[in-house]
Amino acid sequence: MLYPLKFTPILKEKIWGGHRFHSKTNQNLGDKKIGESWEISGVKDEISIVENGSLKGEVLEDLIIEFKDQLLGKSVYERFNAQFPILIKFIEARDNLSVQLHPDDQLAKKRHNSFGKTEMWYIIESENNAKLILDFKDNLSAKKLKDLINSGKIENSLNSISVKEGDAFFIKPGLVHAIGAGVLLAEIQQTSDITYRIYDWNRVDEEGNTRELHTDLALEAIDFDNTSDYRIRYDSVLNTKVPLADTPYFKTKFLEINKDLNLDYSKVDSFIIFMNVGHSSATISHKNIHYSILSKETILIPACIDTLEIKSAGTKLLEISI
Repeated sequence: MLYPLKFTPILKEKIWGGHRFHSKTNQNLGDKKIGESWEISGVKDEISIVENGSLKGEVLEDLIIEFKDQLLGKSVYERFNAQFPILIKFIEARDNLSVQLHPDDQLAKKRHNSFGKTEMWYIIESENNAKLILDFKDNLSAKKLKDLINSGKIENSLNSISVKEGDAFFIKPGLVHAIGAGVLLAEIQQTSDITYRIYDWNRVDEEGNTRELHTDLALEAIDFDNTSDYRIRYDSVLNTKVPLADTPYFKTKFLEINKDLNLDYSKVDSFIIFMNVGHSSATISHKNIHYSILSKETILIPACIDTLEIKSAGTKLLEISI
């Protein structure tokens, strides 16, 4: 019964969002600023619903309970049971996101009974002079950072870098970060919605209220001794999968494609997710049924599907597995 599954995007209104994702729904969103499109989610109370085929309307959590390892893969199901292990998003930043960080598994379990949040980004589009904030310019102690936050002088200590289409970044727990205005990206992360906000550019909402900061929670979670390189370096090889990230939580490969490819997953004990991060469509074929993936769309291939054909006249895909 299982086949390539597409899910109804869960659109999230954000103070920093835009209008690019309005096209993902038939609803009239008016002037709502949509910052995130949750493409596949197992987050409590925000669980994805199938939008195609005979399983249309089914909830992802229920499908996992019914199909178990046929959907997730044997090792994935044994590890996570009915919890879908990753959250897949597209993010549009028309304004700067808050400066923030995420806890690791140990701290998130202790504080929130949740997974931590390891994630990665792939830049789909960026306007001129668009930037990300990653880490600090100089080494800071917890006390110095708290003083900067409380005095409103943190901005000059933040490390910003220019970005362009195709750049990729690994955001480990404890790394201070923010997406800058004019960036559209794909985000792959653990199933978690825990964020500690430490600075929000002194902005207010329509009622004049500032957003809550989580300074004390953040100070314990920040990795002040971070020495890892957050930039993912890779070279695209046409019609060949190129590794981007290989973590205990997800594996991501990049595929630039301009022809028909036959893909064999018989030795992969996991579901596969494709995110179309290019500017043209692709088509996946299984048992002579064709599934289109438009630009900035996502599809899940159940673990029981061993082979499929994928083709495009020219686009870019992220392939994600566990």
